[in-house]
Amino acid sequence: MLDLEIFLSEAATLVDAELDGLIPTESTEPKRLHAAIRWSVFGGGKRFRPGLVLAVGRTFGVGNDKLIATAAAIEMIHTYSLIHDDLPSMDDDDLRRGRATSHKKFGEATAILAGDALQGLAFKTIAEDERLPDDIRVRLISIIASAASTPDGMVAGQQLDLDAEGELPTADEIEKIHARKTGALVAAAAKAGAIIGAASAAEYAAVSLYAAKLGLLFQITDDILDITQTSETLGKTAGKDAAARKATYPAHHGIEKARELAKDLYRTLVSDLDIIARPTGLLKNIADRVMKREA
Repeated sequence: MLDLEIFLSEAATLVDAELDGLIPTESTEPKRLHAAIRWSVFGGGKRFRPGLVLAVGRTFGVGNDKLIATAAAIEMIHTYSLIHDDLPSMDDDDLRRGRATSHKKFGEATAILAGDALQGLAFKTIAEDERLPDDIRVRLISIIASAASTPDGMVAGQQLDLDAEGELPTADEIEKIHARKTGALVAAAAKAGAIIGAASAAEYAAVSLYAAKLGLLFQITDDILDITQTSETLGKTAGKDAAARKATYPAHHGIEKARELAKDLYRTLVSDLDIIARPTGLLKNIADRVMKREA
């Protein structure tokens, strides 16, 4: 586990350095917009998704130099989604990563623009990454755009989540929401590493299945933490899902059943990696970390 901690720390440092070079400084006009972007991007995130890009790429023997731009782009997409998710018209949250959300600090209009800018900059970053062949860049843009949009991506998941507030969705409907809202971008991160690593069709399918389940595992544990942890521990408003009557795993199944579902999911996603004749220990350790995380 120490090796995993070292990897995650090094990955976060690399990603932050790349993001710092890609995102305009606060002194660049329009200053307020760039300050808002950097406030959200460098607000203390764990860099789980870009770390997954690097981890899968490493599994297939790829150096960080070919992975880092895509990893940074995925973090931009993730941060844009958090900015918009926190807006008054969405989850209406005041706290993110332990400090004020973008719209609370910079105003709603600037927060919307910050998210818009990050989405565009993410795709620009991949399109202009000359360390990768053209066909790989096109494929990366396609899978990330699909994960972020509709019908099976984050935006679709967010709409389904909004539609389900106050309702009594089935277990299948809850999974459909979170496979899109959370799982799609997690899966895209892993797929990106496999694509850059020239994975075979069978290897790519195994990574895709692993990552889709990892995204759901992340969401189940997140739902449980929302109930069991404090706002100070989480860095965001605890109990918000229950207050908004969100479609969550604990709300439908209860906490203990949700924990059992997480354990079952963990066991199957680890076994999905067995088809890959590569060193997959790092990917298994990441799943273990998600399973056992406290915040």
